[in-house]
Amino acid sequence: MPGHVDTVADDAASAPRLIDAKIAALGGWRGEALARLRALIHEADAEVIETVKWRKPSNPTGVPVWEHDGIVCAGDAFKDKVKLTFAHGAALDDPTGVFNAGLDGGKWRAIDLHEREAVDGEAFKAVIRAAVALNVAKASKPPRAPAKAAAARADGRKGGRTAG
Repeated sequence: MPGHVDTVADDAASAPRLIDAKIAALGGWRGEALARLRALIHEADAEVIETVKWRKPSNPTGVPVWEHDGIVCAGDAFKDKVKLTFAHGAALDDPTGVFNAGLDGGKWRAIDLHEREAVDGEAFKAVIRAAVALNVAKASKPPRAPAKAAAARADGRKGGRTAG
Protein backbone atom coordinates (compact mmCIF):
# COMPACT_ATOMS: atom_id res chain seq x y z
CA MET A 1 0.00 0.00 0.00
CA PRO A 2 1.58 3.34 -0.99
CA GLY A 3 2.53 5.52 1.95
CA HIS A 4 2.08 2.66 4.42
CA VAL A 5 4.47 2.72 7.37
CA ASP A 6 5.23 -0.49 9.26
CA THR A 7 4.66 0.12 12.94
CA VAL A 8 5.72 -3.29 14.25
CA ALA A 9 8.32 -5.77 13.05
CA ASP A 10 6.77 -8.31 10.66
CA ASP A 11 7.16 -11.16 13.12
CA ALA A 12 8.69 -11.86 16.50
CA ALA A 13 11.75 -13.47 14.92
CA SER A 14 12.59 -10.39 12.83
CA ALA A 15 12.61 -7.92 15.74
CA PRO A 16 15.88 -9.13 17.28
CA ARG A 17 17.52 -9.04 13.84
CA LEU A 18 16.32 -5.47 13.29
CA ILE A 19 17.66 -4.48 16.71
CA ASP A 20 20.98 -6.19 15.90
CA ALA A 21 21.09 -4.21 12.64
CA LYS A 22 20.32 -0.94 14.44
CA ILE A 23 23.11 -1.55 16.97
CA ALA A 24 25.57 -2.46 14.21
CA ALA A 25 24.62 0.61 12.17
CA LEU A 26 25.07 2.87 15.18
CA GLY A 27 28.50 1.51 16.01
CA GLY A 28 30.75 3.43 18.39
CA TRP A 29 29.72 4.34 21.88
CA ARG A 30 26.01 4.58 21.02
CA GLY A 31 25.90 1.03 19.65
CA GLU A 32 27.84 -0.25 22.65
CA ALA A 33 25.53 1.54 25.09
CA LEU A 34 22.35 0.25 23.44
CA ALA A 35 23.77 -3.27 23.31
CA ARG A 36 24.67 -3.17 27.02
CA LEU A 37 21.24 -1.86 28.01
CA ARG A 38 19.63 -4.57 25.89
CA ALA A 39 21.69 -7.25 27.65
CA LEU A 40 20.75 -5.85 31.07
CA ILE A 41 17.06 -5.87 30.12
CA HIS A 42 17.31 -9.58 29.25
CA GLU A 43 19.20 -10.28 32.48
CA ALA A 44 16.46 -8.56 34.46
CA ASP A 45 13.58 -10.35 32.70
CA ALA A 46 14.18 -13.58 30.82
CA GLU A 47 10.62 -13.43 29.43
CA VAL A 48 10.91 -9.97 27.87
CA ILE A 49 9.88 -9.84 24.22
CA GLU A 50 11.72 -7.64 21.75
CA THR A 51 9.62 -5.79 19.21
CA VAL A 52 10.33 -2.96 16.81
CA LYS A 53 7.82 -0.17 16.39
CA TRP A 54 7.52 3.09 14.50
CA ARG A 55 9.44 2.08 11.36
CA LYS A 56 9.46 4.76 8.68
CA PRO A 57 11.63 5.78 5.73
CA SER A 58 13.75 8.08 7.91
CA ASN A 59 14.21 5.29 10.50
CA PRO A 60 13.94 1.97 8.61
CA THR A 61 15.15 -0.14 11.54
CA GLY A 62 12.50 1.44 13.78
CA VAL A 63 12.61 1.81 17.54
CA PRO A 64 13.57 -1.18 19.69
CA VAL A 65 10.86 -1.90 22.25
CA TRP A 66 10.93 -4.39 25.11
CA GLU A 67 7.58 -5.76 26.24
CA HIS A 68 6.19 -7.97 28.97
CA ASP A 69 2.41 -7.69 29.30
CA GLY A 70 2.77 -4.25 27.74
CA ILE A 71 5.62 -1.92 26.90
CA VAL A 72 8.40 -1.92 29.47
CA CYS A 73 10.64 0.54 27.64
CA ALA A 74 11.67 1.76 24.22
CA GLY A 75 15.24 2.57 23.28
CA ASP A 76 16.72 4.77 20.63
CA ALA A 77 19.89 6.61 19.82
CA PHE A 78 20.32 10.26 19.01
CA LYS A 79 23.37 12.28 18.02
CA ASP A 80 24.37 13.00 21.61
CA LYS A 81 22.67 10.26 23.64
CA VAL A 82 21.08 6.86 23.92
CA LYS A 83 17.60 7.13 25.45
CA LEU A 84 15.46 4.48 27.10
CA THR A 85 11.90 5.67 27.72
CA PHE A 86 9.71 3.84 30.22
CA ALA A 87 6.02 3.96 29.34
CA HIS A 88 4.88 4.06 32.98
CA GLY A 89 8.08 5.30 34.56
CA ALA A 90 6.36 7.88 36.77
CA ALA A 91 4.62 5.02 38.60
CA LEU A 92 7.89 3.25 39.41
CA ASP A 93 10.06 3.59 42.48
CA ASP A 94 13.53 4.82 41.57
CA PRO A 95 15.38 5.07 44.88
CA THR A 96 18.83 5.22 43.25
CA GLY A 97 17.95 7.90 40.68
CA VAL A 98 18.37 5.87 37.49
CA PHE A 99 15.84 8.09 35.70
CA ASN A 100 17.37 11.38 34.61
CA ALA A 101 14.91 12.65 31.98
CA GLY A 102 11.18 13.31 31.87
CA LEU A 103 11.14 13.78 35.63
CA ASP A 104 8.33 16.34 35.46
CA GLY A 105 6.08 14.14 33.32
CA GLY A 106 2.97 12.53 34.72
CA LYS A 107 3.43 9.17 33.01
CA TRP A 108 6.79 8.42 31.44
CA ARG A 109 10.38 8.63 32.62
CA ALA A 110 13.59 8.15 30.69
CA ILE A 111 17.25 7.39 31.03
CA ASP A 112 19.56 9.46 28.86
CA LEU A 113 23.09 8.15 28.49
CA HIS A 114 25.73 10.37 26.95
CA GLU A 115 29.18 9.39 25.77
CA ARG A 116 31.42 8.15 28.61
CA GLU A 117 28.41 7.73 30.94
CA ALA A 118 27.34 4.39 32.32
CA VAL A 119 24.23 3.17 34.04
CA ASP A 120 24.39 1.28 37.35
CA GLY A 121 23.55 -2.21 36.08
CA GLU A 122 21.90 -3.49 39.26
CA ALA A 123 19.83 -0.34 39.76
CA PHE A 124 18.79 -0.43 36.09
CA LYS A 125 17.72 -4.07 36.36
CA ALA A 126 15.69 -3.20 39.46
CA VAL A 127 13.81 -0.55 37.45
CA ILE A 128 13.21 -3.07 34.63
CA ARG A 129 11.84 -5.60 37.14
CA ALA A 130 9.59 -2.93 38.67
CA ALA A 131 8.26 -1.97 35.22
CA VAL A 132 7.55 -5.63 34.42
CA ALA A 133 5.80 -6.12 37.78
CA LEU A 134 3.62 -3.07 37.11
CA ASN A 135 2.67 -4.37 33.66
CA VAL A 136 1.89 -7.84 35.01
CA ALA A 137 -0.27 -6.36 37.78
CA LYS A 138 -2.16 -4.19 35.28
CA ALA A 139 -2.67 -7.13 32.93
CA SER A 140 -4.12 -9.29 35.70
CA LYS A 141 -6.76 -6.72 36.73
CA PRO A 142 -10.18 -6.98 35.09
CA PRO A 143 -11.04 -3.96 32.93
CA ARG A 144 -12.90 -1.20 34.74
CA ALA A 145 -16.30 -0.08 33.55
CA PRO A 146 -16.60 3.61 32.74
CA ALA A 147 -17.76 5.60 35.78
CA LYS A 148 -21.10 6.71 34.30
CA ALA A 149 -22.01 3.20 33.18
CA ALA A 150 -21.03 1.75 36.57
CA ALA A 151 -23.13 4.35 38.40
CA ALA A 152 -26.07 3.70 36.09
CA ARG A 153 -25.88 -0.04 36.74
CA ALA A 154 -25.73 0.60 40.48
CA ASP A 155 -28.90 2.70 40.20
CA GLY A 156 -30.58 0.19 37.90
CA ARG A 157 -30.66 2.79 35.12
CA LYS A 158 -29.39 2.64 31.56
CA GLY A 159 -27.05 5.29 30.25
CA GLY A 160 -26.76 7.16 33.56
CA ARG A 161 -29.59 9.68 32.91
CA THR A 162 -33.09 9.94 34.21
CA ALA A 163 -36.09 11.47 32.51
CA GLY A 164 -36.84 14.80 34.04
